[in-house]
Amino acid sequence: MDAATLLGSLNPDAPLAHRHLWLMDALQWVRGEGKDTQASVARVRDFLDAVEADPVGRARWRRWWARFTGTVDLTPLLADHGFAPRTAFLSEFGNRLRKKVLPGTPETTNMAELFDLLLPSRFDVRWLKALDSATLQRVRAVLGAPPESAAHGDEAAPSPDGFWHAALMDALIFCVSQITATGFADEIRGRMSPEARASRPFHELPTHFETLRRQILAHGARSEQALAAADVLRQQLDACRHAAYTVYSHLEEHGVSVGIVFRLRQLRERIVRVKELLDCLQSDRPERATAALLADLAQVGLDNRSIRALIASSSHLTAAKVAERSAESGEHYITRDSTEYRAMLRKAAGGGALLGLTTWIKFALYGLGLTAFWGGFANGLNYAFWFVVIMLLHLTVATKQPAVTAPAMVAKLRDIKAPGAVRRFVDEVANLFRSQIAAIVGNIGLVIPVVALISLGLQALTGQTMVDADKARHVLRDVHLLGPTVLFAAFTGVLLFASSIVAGWVENWYVFHKLDSAMTHNPRVTASLGRERAARWADFMRRNISGLAANVSLGFMLGLVPAFAVFFGLGLDVRHVTLSAGQVSAAAMALGWEVLTLPAFWWAVAGVLAIGPINLGVSFYLAFRLALRAQNISEVNRQLIRAAIKRRIRSAPLSFVLPPRDAVVDEDDATPPPDANPARDAPASNG
Repeated sequence: MDAATLLGSLNPDAPLAHRHLWLMDALQWVRGEGKDTQASVARVRDFLDAVEADPVGRARWRRWWARFTGTVDLTPLLADHGFAPRTAFLSEFGNRLRKKVLPGTPETTNMAELFDLLLPSRFDVRWLKALDSATLQRVRAVLGAPPESAAHGDEAAPSPDGFWHAALMDALIFCVSQITATGFADEIRGRMSPEARASRPFHELPTHFETLRRQILAHGARSEQALAAADVLRQQLDACRHAAYTVYSHLEEHGVSVGIVFRLRQLRERIVRVKELLDCLQSDRPERATAALLADLAQVGLDNRSIRALIASSSHLTAAKVAERSAESGEHYITRDSTEYRAMLRKAAGGGALLGLTTWIKFALYGLGLTAFWGGFANGLNYAFWFVVIMLLHLTVATKQPAVTAPAMVAKLRDIKAPGAVRRFVDEVANLFRSQIAAIVGNIGLVIPVVALISLGLQALTGQTMVDADKARHVLRDVHLLGPTVLFAAFTGVLLFASSIVAGWVENWYVFHKLDSAMTHNPRVTASLGRERAARWADFMRRNISGLAANVSLGFMLGLVPAFAVFFGLGLDVRHVTLSAGQVSAAAMALGWEVLTLPAFWWAVAGVLAIGPINLGVSFYLAFRLALRAQNISEVNRQLIRAAIKRRIRSAPLSFVLPPRDAVVDEDDATPPPDANPARDAPASNG
């Protein structure tokens, strides 16, 4: 198709949908194969040539344009395109999901709805930006010229200073009103700093806009008075933006809300939109400003159809807060000297002993013959109960550590450019690795003898071990290294990471809603518990809400996820290193000494040895990636960290296994910079 054929197919008297379908076809012709922007610009020029060379086609085009501008409302595109209709995260999530599932229709007078159909690809942004000034001026002349067939009573296409300026002014009114309403919202206004509230920037914004509107009506959009009023309005918009930014400080201290973060982002983007509209209204090159605005609207339309981008942008601050709270918890699981290392062994041994009881109860539940769901629920309740008991007794489960220790490590990188930052991080890697080894050894080292003792006790009292021979062989097959054990262990690592996310979210929710204060001071609570007991409970929950959420969620995920996987036919299961070691121990006790001659037993032992590193590795990797994104660690700094770890492995490999007696000085910190403080940057004594 060439430009003349395209122009010849134009029918200004066609129904609304057909007129818009022609425009979609025309833009598709301009787009071409979507590879060469200059080819698209050349096709725009070809169409302009065809309109200017054919008087009949030019008259038909101008009649079509007059009907288009007379029926389509341009203001929603300029004011609302790219913004959530109700400025709420969940409503925008549903809106984007609807757009992905349901097709749009060209039979609409709302330009915001039609725009996404007209410019659906990122290539449209590129060719719009590639349009040169001469071509844009020709487009403006063709669009702004009045129709030549006034005898037929056709609508007159308004001039650019009429139709376009009216749409821009309406869009500015809508945007300024939305900005003011957002600034007056209680959840935003109540979280601003006292200084921001005292300055009252949102109160003055409508007044400054009204001044601009009057100057434009009286003197014109590009008059000296209107330009001065626009500068004042821009300064007031900046004041509103700075006042809104103070809300982030409140969220950092008192908990994060995805909904509030989303509204703040919408506010910032609306302020940017107002400035773009002012540029289009007052620029001495309006066609260039208009093309830039249309390209930006096309880009916004693409970005705002992405559900992943919505979640990522709105939850970034929450992810940072989750990582920060996990880092606070993770500090308790990292050993830095011999005393802490031995303490970790004792805590892990205690945790392993209690998980031996957990294993016994797990096998006892099999005898109840429960259905898949209720069996999974019972197992989840069993796991959650003992995990909570282990936490309250200040004992340790090895696999609970990585998801909270990884953010603690990344927290060391906040000031990565400071002297000694990389060395301190490598120290933390070594400390963490030693802690994991101590925790696994302590857990497995005691879960096996506890399960064996319980089996011997049951055999002495009832004549039966913890499991029968058939179940024992089934356990050995389940944990076989060459089976799906590795996959299930990795999946369990994902659940371990997920439990840490649940813990961070729950703690953030608890802090955000000030539940500790409510428990301490709420009259109904204090009347029921008494003031002192209410204060103790509030303090207990504030210190332990994260741990309770992590352990309860992990317990029920380990129990229920396999049941749901069976329901959906996925065949997924979980493999937790300590629980698997206990189950293999119970199977060995059921089969007796002959189990040592069975290859299946040794394959199961190998499976247990593989489960531990996989549990820890997957959980740590996911938590580490989250923490890196939360702290905005660049790829260059990540490469620097990897190089420093490799140097430490070559120079002091035992520091990853046992706490060294003397500090290990990394190569990049051997000679402090001239401005470094030797006392401040002295190597830690824990390696």
